[in-house]
Amino acid sequence: MIFDIDGTLVDSNDAHAQSWVDTFAGLGYDVPFSVVRPLIGMGGDKLLPKTIGIRHDSKEGKKLTKRRSETFRKKYLPNLRPLDGARELVIRVRSEGLKPVIATSAKDEELQGLLKAAEVADLIEEKATASDAKRSKPDPDIVEAAIEEAGIEAKELIMIGDTPYDVEAALRAGVRIIGFRSGGWKDEDLAGAVEIYDGPAHLLAHYESSLLGRKTG
Repeated sequence: MIFDIDGTLVDSNDAHAQSWVDTFAGLGYDVPFSVVRPLIGMGGDKLLPKTIGIRHDSKEGKKLTKRRSETFRKKYLPNLRPLDGARELVIRVRSEGLKPVIATSAKDEELQGLLKAAEVADLIEEKATASDAKRSKPDPDIVEAAIEEAGIEAKELIMIGDTPYDVEAALRAGVRIIGFRSGGWKDEDLAGAVEIYDGPAHLLAHYESSLLGRKTG
């Protein structure tokens, strides 16, 4: 069972966007929130070229990426909260004999804080992050790393995510995906997901009739 985390288990997408806006402003770039927010779910390797036209592995790109991570961890991460039902959903998944694995565009140094914010740090050990992949979502690299971590064939896995980038990455990796609206996207943006729910609590309320319930029932 593959989980995205930002916007899927923890309410963090706006915080990620604002940390980029703050970072850009601090280094003289005027990039509004409205431009950055729709790109959240991608990593810096995609976001930087799309916003200010520079490579993430350039000297300036590395400087921005490092400062953005520091801004997020110090200013925004301590105030994040789990989405309703996040912990309960992971507990339910585990109780059904499914092993949860995280697949996220976040860096290793941010993930532990995000897991704590989602109140699932003690429930999920396996993970695949941006540190494990050359390319972030919507490229399939991170999902493929999660597949390898799970040690299960892609066709036997299910992923949950909240952005079009999660959906594309999962489909390109051959994994079925359940979409959540909790990341701020509309149903048409999540086209390709086999099911769509408001968030963890909504899926829990319909667990028995969901893809997860049918898989374990």
